[in-house]
Order: sequence, then C-alpha cells, then structure tokens
Amino acid sequence: MIEVSSGSSAGADLLVVPVLADRVAGSSDDLMPNIDDLEQLLDAKDFTGKRGQTLFVATPDGPTDEALLVGLGDEVDEEGLRRAAGEVARVASGYASVATLLHHVDLDAAEGAVVLGTKLGAYRFEEYLSEPKDAKFAHLILVGPELDDSVKVSSAIADGVTLARDLVNRPAKDKPPAALADIATGLSPDVSVTVYDEKAIVEKGFGGLAAVNAGADRPARMVVMEYRPEGAESTVVFVGKGIVFDSGGLSIKPAGMMETMKTDMAGAAAVFGAMRAIAQIGMKVNVVGITPLTENLTGGSATRPGDVMRAYNGKTIEILNTDAEGRLVLADGLSLATEFDPDLVVDIATLTGACKVALGPAIGGLLSNDDAAAELVESAAHAAGEKLWRLPLEAEYKKMVESDIADMKNTGSRYGGTITAALILEAFVEDGTPWVHLDVAGPARAEKTEHYVVKGGSGFGVRTLVAVAASLAG
Repeated sequence: MIEVSSGSSAGADLLVVPVLADRVAGSSDDLMPNIDDLEQLLDAKDFTGKRGQTLFVATPDGPTDEALLVGLGDEVDEEGLRRAAGEVARVASGYASVATLLHHVDLDAAEGAVVLGTKLGAYRFEEYLSEPKDAKFAHLILVGPELDDSVKVSSAIADGVTLARDLVNRPAKDKPPAALADIATGLSPDVSVTVYDEKAIVEKGFGGLAAVNAGADRPARMVVMEYRPEGAESTVVFVGKGIVFDSGGLSIKPAGMMETMKTDMAGAAAVFGAMRAIAQIGMKVNVVGITPLTENLTGGSATRPGDVMRAYNGKTIEILNTDAEGRLVLADGLSLATEFDPDLVVDIATLTGACKVALGPAIGGLLSNDDAAAELVESAAHAAGEKLWRLPLEAEYKKMVESDIADMKNTGSRYGGTITAALILEAFVEDGTPWVHLDVAGPARAEKTEHYVVKGGSGFGVRTLVAVAASLAG
C-alpha cells in the first residue's frame, strides 16, 4: 500500500502539477516549478490542460528533477480529481516517491479525493504471478503543512475497495464459502460476526441458500456482521449476494459465460469492504452486513427446474431456472435483514444480465419501494463517484412471476428481467421497511483499465455503501 504524508516536495522523485483548461495554473504560482521554454514545449506536445491529459517535463531547477503536468479541464469536481489522481498513479508507477499539488485546487475535501484516486489507481492483483512486477510507487506526499480528516476517511475507503477487488479477482477455487466466512471474522475488532454453517442453515430455514448450495460439494455459509458503536441511533442493513461461482446449476451456462463467474460474489465483497471501511472510520451508525455465500453447481443432488423452495420468511418460490439463483439466496438475506429493525435495507448483487443490457458496463441499476430511500442512496452514490440509475419497480409486472403451485416463480418473461427480479426480492422485505436494490451486474467488473478503475473486479458499491452509512450517521 502507498504511504501518505504531508510536507515538502524536496527530495521526491516527481512533482505532480495541476493545470486547468487553457493552461491556467491549478495551484499557487509560488509552488509551480520553473520550466524553461514551457510554452513552446506545451505547444509542441499540444498540451492545453484538458481533462485526462498528462505530460512529463524536466525541471532541473525545481525541487524535483521531473514534473508531471496533469490536465483537469474547465471545472474541477471531486470525481474529476479522483480520476486525475488515478491516472497519475498509473503513469507515475515507476517513481518511488511522488509529491503532488493536485489537492491545491479550490475544492473541499480535495486531499481525500487525491488520496482515494491515487490508491485505487495504483491497485494491482498479482497474487498468482510467478514474477510480480516491481511496483516502485510507495510514497505520496501532499505538499503542505498537514493532512486533513478526509485523508483518513479516503484511506479507509481505499482499503475497503481493495479488499473487495481482491476477493472478486481471486479464483473461485480459492474462496470457498467457509474461507470467506473466516475473512469476515477478521475484518475489524469492532465488528462482531455470526456464521451459520450448513447444519445451522437448514435449522434456521434458509431454504433459498440451501437450494442453491444443493449441487455443490463445498458447504454454504450465511454470514452476519454487526457494527454497533456507542451512541449510534440509526441502523442500516447491507445484504450482498455471495455466489462464489455460478455455473448456472442444471440450467447450465454456455462455457464462455462462465469465464468470469468468480465475479458473482461481488455484492458480498462490497459488503465486506464497506463493513471494514465503516468500522475503520468509526462512524456513529449501526451497520449490519448479511452475506449468503455458496456456489451454484451441477452435482447429483442439485436443485432441479420445477422444484420449490421455502425462504426464511416462509414464502415459497418455484424454481424454473436454476441460473436465476441470486434472488433465492437474497430472499433469505432480506428476510433476515428485517429482524434488525432497520431504518434502511440496501441489497447489492450482480443479479441480472438484463441490467447490463439496459445500462451498459459502467452504470448500476437502482430499484426501491421508497422514494426517500432511493434519493438517499442516489445522492450517496453521486457523492462517492459511482453511477446508478433508478428503474421503476412496476407493480403490474408481478403477474409475470406468478406461479401455479407456489407463492411465486423465480423467472419472469424475456423482457423487463431486472424489474421482475427486484419484484421477487421485494416480497421478502417486511412491509414498511425502506429498501433499495442495487443491480451491479455491469460495473462490478471492469473490462479495461482507465483512471482509478483497474481491469477486473472493480469494488463497485463499497464507496456508495460507505456514503449511505455516513448519511445515516449524520
């Protein structure tokens, strides 16, 4: 991890300099390096300061031998600053010590934005490389007298996102439910954890989790994490889908669609990361994290199309497609969530390919039974820099999931799949409980590296969940 400190740029290997559009200095003139023939150099490189531009320049008379000019565009906001810092982390990875002036722009919480973008942009997953690349970038210096409180918060969030990314990127073979449950128990000394093993899952009546796990040889786990600081008045419950590998069950997926199915526990990973960050920050809000964990495989005892399961709240689901398994385990998790008398329940899941078709790879879907709750989560996501779009929870579509033999079936028609999946989930939220469903099938996995997003597991949702908790903490 990158060490962060404040101080002088003297002795650093590189100085990062912000430049606004039309080459307007983004920092105090007395801090800018003196560069001979700068205008001619910028003309030659067509560097104007537009967002996303970077340019290395020699600074023999400056505090460092080199400077990196970073374009911020016409206006600077937190997300733009995070992205610029992430770009710096990638292009400056060969420098051990980097001093930055990015946070000197006129923006509240600029230091935190720079730290978060830098740490996320520097992320690498090299656990399985026989010869990992030597990552030189180890020290970030925020030029100035001292760090503000936003740096502590951003560092904690970066740790949470890193955890989520690591868990998603790890091969399914190496993250069985029991191993993930063990990780949960070590998240923080301030988080108490209850783990239900395969016997307790049956005894408690977690029928959705048991049904999905039936074809797997590695047993399921239901993990309940509780963070309850003294003086907290509000309670939020996060429920994360934790399918550590999804073959589709007997409704088996094509081979190509299984290649990235280790990502199907990204919702649970986001809850893990958020719980760690919230506890590390020390927020005054009660937070419960619930993660049903299992594989969805094709063993001889696997659930068959046409079978009926009974969820934790007693409602039954006819399973017509075993590849629509996420809603089955979330049915148990959401039923359990309502027992904590929450002010808000938020579930997060890589639930439907339909959501990715509708919103593309970078935007998550949001559906809710409560306008105020939806607005709170949308605002939190916007502040965190994660993109969500609200879709309608259309009551008329409930007829699409009506079953002849059970309370409902687990699939709807070909169209509106994100909505019908959410309508199934809604049946397991107690009446009157504000609930928001996040479908992150698209943004949970990045297909390419850009700014602070690194190809692979993105850790999407951690920042939004932390921001939701912060909103309830006041």
